[in-house]
Amino acid sequence: MIISEEETEAAVVGAPRHWPFSISVVIPAFNEGPRIAGVIDSIRAELPAAEIIVVDDASHDNTAEQAAVAGAHVIRRPHNIGNGAGVKTGVRAASGEVILVIDADGQHNPADIPRLLEHIDRYDMVVATRPDRTSHENLLRWAGNTLLNNFGTYLTGMPMRDLTSGFRAIRRDVMLEFLHLLPNQFGWPMTSAMALAKAGYHIRFEPVTMRKRQGGQSTQKLFKNGIRNILMILRMVSLFAPLRVYFPVALSMLGFSIVSFLISYFITDIGRFRVPNSAVGLFVGAIVVFMFGLLAEQIAALRLQRRDD
Repeated sequence: MIISEEETEAAVVGAPRHWPFSISVVIPAFNEGPRIAGVIDSIRAELPAAEIIVVDDASHDNTAEQAAVAGAHVIRRPHNIGNGAGVKTGVRAASGEVILVIDADGQHNPADIPRLLEHIDRYDMVVATRPDRTSHENLLRWAGNTLLNNFGTYLTGMPMRDLTSGFRAIRRDVMLEFLHLLPNQFGWPMTSAMALAKAGYHIRFEPVTMRKRQGGQSTQKLFKNGIRNILMILRMVSLFAPLRVYFPVALSMLGFSIVSFLISYFITDIGRFRVPNSAVGLFVGAIVVFMFGLLAEQIAALRLQRRDD
């Protein structure tokens, strides 16, 4: 049989790429029985040699059985704890040098996996991001994610994109360093990106086209999770860069103190130099908050010192 040069090139282009590092794919799953086998098959087509770990978060259907039949290593949790807990369980059990996390609902296209892995040699984390508003499920989710991204950008000092995306490649040794900080619920993608950014690791945001869920319903609640995510961002920045939070608060209190004094001098007690109690309290409070933030910043700096040995 004679194969033409064009056919040979096409076969090479269509063949799975061999990577210079070992890969473990972690798939947290809950009630994804009708979809999980198809997701695993698509991943296997892209990464034939990869370790595929499905963490079944106490599903009520046959998710675990379908994943096992598809050839994945299945870890069954006895209690439903959350998506983040599933990721942490999978990372601890993984043996690969690079961890690829992908959802089990089919909205992430495994064909985009090479686009993430090709950058992992220069970056510690590569996040698949939705490129525009039309890639989000609806306008409210786009607005909420945009707000979180802008807030995260301010707090970390570097551009943040699609912080809620759970489709990403991460160096396992780096992930293990921050695994104890990740929440058990859906906030793990944002927490991991914030932690790596503040610790000085390199993150790349790679635009990909997200697909719609292949079935089932999302368990995320927009407003409830939005408030939880904002509180989580504040918690992470308090751990890694406290002055980003405390300094604006102290500055605001100082401003209110000055305003209180000016109101007293020009309106309440015209021409009399009398400092109201509210102005004194706000001024002292501003100093206390600033000094507390400064102390927390020094503790955070000591925590982030890297040992050369």
